[in-house]
Amino acid sequence: RVQLVESGGGSVQAGGSLRLSCAASGITLSRFSMGWFRQAPGKEDEGVAAIHTDGSTTFADSVKDRFTISKDNAKNTLFLQMNSLRPGDTGLYYCAADGRLLVPPSYHYWGQGTQVTVSA
Repeated sequence: RVQLVESGGGSVQAGGSLRLSCAASGITLSRFSMGWFRQAPGKEDEGVAAIHTDGSTTFADSVKDRFTISKDNAKNTLFLQMNSLRPGDTGLYYCAADGRLLVPPSYHYWGQGTQVTVSA
């Protein structure tokens, strides 16, 4: 059974940083593309960042140069380092496995999410 468990969310002021983690079990992260997505109240899921099996990365324009995605294959854990946070980054952040780029319906496995709240 595949499980993805996110952690690291919280409340920060604009300009602050957070590091999200996604611990995986039942799946080997190195074999799949992995992604971070977020959902803000009243909005659709938005792809934030993805890392692919060849190590290449994809970012939403809104987070380029502020967010970094990485993974530790030995620990089977995915990370999202978020710097210079803005109120518009507020949302429930999910990690997902086995998909394509930043296309939410293409991902097969999802975590439960961790809340990020950025105040002005």
